[in-house]
Parts: sequence; structure tokens; C-alpha cells
Amino acid sequence: MLSEKEVTRTSKFLSLVLRHAPAQIGIVLDEQGWTDVAVLLAQLGAHGQPLSFAELAHIVETSPKQRFKFSDDRTQIRASQGHSVAVELGYAAATPPETLYHGTAAQHQAVIQREGLRKMARHHLHLSADVATARTVGSRHGQPIIFAVAAGEMHRAGAQFYQADNGVWLTDAVPTAYLRIT
Repeated sequence: MLSEKEVTRTSKFLSLVLRHAPAQIGIVLDEQGWTDVAVLLAQLGAHGQPLSFAELAHIVETSPKQRFKFSDDRTQIRASQGHSVAVELGYAAATPPETLYHGTAAQHQAVIQREGLRKMARHHLHLSADVATARTVGSRHGQPIIFAVAAGEMHRAGAQFYQADNGVWLTDAVPTAYLRIT
């Protein structure tokens, strides 16, 4: 079985190929972001990243962020959200809680307060349902800062929200009027 360090490294590599660069190892994602598990495992091995099905299943099933999902028959896999390649994940619009949170590095505070939150190169902007998760996300790149998002108010004003399989809330952007620092 993989060590914790190997699980982290492999999970990051899977995020790369299943969200941003499938061609890097010669896999193809369908319109909903799915790829064949057997092909993925073969291509990982062919590109110096050997992984067994049991190791892949361990990563999918134990990831605290639940970044990946198997199809019901476990023959397909996809990333739950965060794609920069064109996919349609098929999430239905959902009513968000009144407040959601976005964690980022403190160095981005001035730009966000001036321009709001934007999805950048991804399909959607990611929001958390709780401050602790947002803080963890924000701390990946330095001192975290947490923005509270008036999601209920945004939704009532017409903004669309979606919830990924792993609980992450998705939207296109958050204007400054709906943001405050927590």
C-alpha cells in the first residue's frame, strides 16, 4: 500500500490529469469528465506513475477532500470539480446556505476587495460551507484570509449555485457587494 506521502503525491498528480491535463498521460475525458479506470491505470504505468486499482480506490475513498468519484460500477473515474478543461459535470442548480466561505492567501485580499471573487481558469469558483474548511484551503499558499459570502442574498438576486459531490459549493463569481472578511 502507498505511504501517506505517496498518497498525497499521487492525488495531486491525479488532480492534474483529471482536471487540467489529461493529454499529459494520453487519456481522454468525456463530456462529463469521466475516463476509463483501466485506461487511466495503464497510462499512469506507461508514464512512470504505476498504480494498482486497490491503491486508486484507497485514494478515492479516503481523501478528506473527496476530489475524485468512481462511477457506480467503478469502471469510470472523474474529478468532482476544479476542471480547467471543458467538461459539464451535470450538477443541478441548488439553493445555498445563507453564508458560504472562501479561503485564500492574505496577499490576494486587496484584489478581491476591489474586484470580487472570480473563477479564474476554472469552470467555477469554489466555496466552503464552513470557516474551518475555508481556512485550510486558504492556508495552502500562505497566511489565510477568510471571506464570508452572502450566498443566500446572491441566490435571491439570481446567481446560480451548484453543489459538487464532495460538498464544495460552486458559482461563477462573487461581486464585492456580497463579501466581507470574517
